[in-house]
Amino acid sequence: MSSGHFRSLCATLMNAGDFALLDACVLEPKPGKSTGSSLIDSWSGWERSLRINMAHNRSQRLKRDDAALPEAPSDPLDASTLAKLVMTLDSPLEAEKTLDLARWAAIERFQGFDYFGRDTLYAYLLKLLILERKTLFRVEEGFMEYKKIYASVMEAAPNNMQAGEPK
Repeated sequence: MSSGHFRSLCATLMNAGDFALLDACVLEPKPGKSTGSSLIDSWSGWERSLRINMAHNRSQRLKRDDAALPEAPSDPLDASTLAKLVMTLDSPLEAEKTLDLARWAAIERFQGFDYFGRDTLYAYLLKLLILERKTLFRVEEGFMEYKKIYASVMEAAPNNMQAGEPK
């Protein structure tokens, strides 16, 4: 089922206030006030923490100043730890798979055991969004894009830098 089809089903089954909160179920949450849903609020905080920590880790890895970034939160600890882990993976595809598995587990943890409440619907929508995003991954296209980016980085590097072993 697509996320759009799921939303249309929810429109007929949920009250207007709860239905409106479906718009807050996104994979890239923005900082904001509480929605009133413990699942959405927990998810948003966790995902923002993960993204900020990954940005800080990338910045450190590239030896860039990260003054424009918000301070990297250490809470929740699993988001901070995950951000460090994905930076050690060589394959971008493996990093994305690792992130998606952790995101799925976080959603299930935040959902809790109320299987008939509105948070179950929010959790289901978030999982659908993860699955839809996953269908966009194309290994061959991703590898070609990686090669293009790598080539442009090598072209921009100073001429005295050579790939491989020194001569």
